[in-house]
Amino acid sequence: MSAVRKRNVAKIQTTYVQEQEFASLSTVRKRKLLYRRLSLFIIFAIFISYFMVSSILSQTSALDAKKDQKKQFEKQLTDLKKQQDILKENIVKLNDDDYIAKLARKDYFFSDKNEIIFNIPDDKENLANGKN
Repeated sequence: MSAVRKRNVAKIQTTYVQEQEFASLSTVRKRKLLYRRLSLFIIFAIFISYFMVSSILSQTSALDAKKDQKKQFEKQLTDLKKQQDILKENIVKLNDDDYIAKLARKDYFFSDKNEIIFNIPDDKENLANGKN
């Protein structure tokens, strides 16, 4: 029953009471302002964190692509070095007259004195033509 009854309480209108009401309103306003500033700071921090994470992920993927490209280029470099070595060997061989003579006899069917050239077809050519 006591909750149903309305209490009529008069406020004391002294300067102390007014100062206390003003102080309580001021603390409520300060608290609201603090919450607003904190929420703004949190939103800003989330935005900066998202930007940093996305930047790191894109840099990581770019770095992985560059590493793969480096591996491909290193493989290509080793292949080119092998090819260069082979070509250097061929240059040295081509400076030798005996090698050139042997090469000419083999590829162009040249012969030395008192040599007879026999042309024997390869087995692969016979199979390609359908002959056994």
